[in-house]
Parts: sequence; structure tokens; C-alpha cells
Amino acid sequence: DTVVEPYNCTLSMHQLLEYTDETVCIDNEALYDICFRTLKLTTPTYGDLNHLVSATMSGITTCLRFPGQLNSDLRKIAVNMVPFPRLHFFVPGFVPLTSRGSQQYRALTVPELTQQMFDAKNMMTACDPRHGRYLTVGAIFRGRMSMKEVDEQMLNIQNKNSSYFAEWIPNNCKTAVCDIPPRGLKMSATFLGNTTAVQEVFKRVSEQFTAMFRRKAFLHWYTGEGMDEMEFTEA
Repeated sequence: DTVVEPYNCTLSMHQLLEYTDETVCIDNEALYDICFRTLKLTTPTYGDLNHLVSATMSGITTCLRFPGQLNSDLRKIAVNMVPFPRLHFFVPGFVPLTSRGSQQYRALTVPELTQQMFDAKNMMTACDPRHGRYLTVGAIFRGRMSMKEVDEQMLNIQNKNSSYFAEWIPNNCKTAVCDIPPRGLKMSATFLGNTTAVQEVFKRVSEQFTAMFRRKAFLHWYTGEGMDEMEFTEA
């Protein structure tokens, strides 16, 4: 973590809002949380954090690289997951979470994968999806599994938790299945959620930004590089 993280985050958010089609929000706080709580690491290194990021991002792009029963590329994800142009900030997740170099001791079943996938503990953004609603959801499964079972489980989750899904977008879960699992695992699932709860992250960053900007702390490093104070105010 860096002290000026809220500045960098706010300045980049300003651009991401206008100029990108989809943004995967990965949050240091959530990554550290996963390392401490789920993986029981006492002193996580950047290598451990990067391991989580690479597992997630590799899951999102897996259909571009491997054959599968039901493929999805970044364009399909955007088309199915962005209901309004500015609402394109996704909360990612990955299951099963294992620490670097360790093996999963038993293969998970499809119901377990789907259950864990929607668990806030496995999400890479520090927000609680139970505090908002899912507009859309993308799930990318990897490994040998039955499409029928995947669809049944995804429907099951939506039916049981219908209050957490926006009722004005029916069938709001997009699924993809790739036959090749990641190395060392029999099955895995990558999660992308377009949830209104992501605003918790923006609120937190905004508060940290305001606290520093009010006193113009660390601002000289930016203005010294040719930036203008107005750019901060605007962002």
C-alpha cells in the first residue's frame, strides 16, 4: 500500500469512468484480507497478492486461450454485463483459493464452487455484496463438468437469493465453461459481479482522498510533475 493511493485511485477513476468498457476492480485491502483470513498467511508478500490477481485475471481471459463448451470473450462479457455505460465496474472473485505453491487437497463439486463463488470472503474487492444488489453476474467455470449441472446451480443460487438480484434484469447471470482447468486444480470458477455494493469502495477512497486533499498533503509531488490542482478537484 502507498500513502498516496487515494490520490492515484481517484485520478484514474476519473478516466476509467469515461473511457473504458469494463473495469475489474481489485483492491489491496481485500487481497490482504484473503491472505490473512482464508490462506492463513502471517506475512503476505507482493508475490502472494499477485498470485491472487493472476489467478483471477487468467480466469477472466481463459476462454480466449483455451477450447471450451461455452466460450465467452471480453466483448461478450461487456455486452452481457454492462446495463448502462457508466456502470462497468466489476467485483471479481476466484474459487478455490489456495496459497502459492500449495495444492488443493480435494476436488470441489459444482454446487460447492457456485456456493463459494458468491461468498464475500472470496471477492477481490473490499465490499459486501449483501449491502447492494447484483445488476448482472458473470461466471467462468474451468474443468470437466456437466453444463446442465452448472446451469442448475446458477439458477438455484438466483432463486434462493432473488432479493439480491435486480428484478428488472431477468436471467442476469452469464455463464461460460472452459474444459481446461488451471494447473494443479481439477475445477475452478472465476466470478465477475456488477453489483451496486461496489460504491462502498468508491466511498472509502473518496473519504481518504478528501481527508488528504483538504490539507493539500503530498500534493507537491504531483504539481511538481506538471499537474494542476484543478485536475484533483475535477476528479
